[in-house]
Amino acid sequence: MIVSQPKEEIAKFVSGIIGEGEHFPFDDYSALGLIKDGEIIAGVIYNHYVNPNIMMHVAAIPGRRWLNREFLFACFDYPFNQLNCNRITGLVPKKNKDARRFDTHLGFEYEGNMRKALADDDMLVYGMLKEKCKWLKLKNTLGNGSNIHSTDAA
Repeated sequence: MIVSQPKEEIAKFVSGIIGEGEHFPFDDYSALGLIKDGEIIAGVIYNHYVNPNIMMHVAAIPGRRWLNREFLFACFDYPFNQLNCNRITGLVPKKNKDARRFDTHLGFEYEGNMRKALADDDMLVYGMLKEKCKWLKLKNTLGNGSNIHSTDAA
């Protein structure tokens, strides 16, 4: 089940995996979580929304059991169709080769290197444009699109 609340729990899950501490460090953010057997197994945080751009942070438990078409559609439908963004930006530590490979697999393109942006690493900038997002095409195979619940389901 895909949920948008409780966003604090989704943010705590994402933060714990990407290393942002106990809570996501921003007050103004949106969240999507994927719940399986009553537990969050994947989460996405969106912040720094300055139309037409938004930042996206993705985290999941190890393994591929969370990668499903409905969740991927929802992850990109929200910023591109509901918020009407024309791009999504993601930042990845240079040392995190798995995250870089994952972003590229999703369709993000490498755009630049922020040298010494972290205490011990560079930060790489990845971007995705709406017209290049392959996941939005999944709507036609999902019927009415994504089914996101906004109740406290976590």
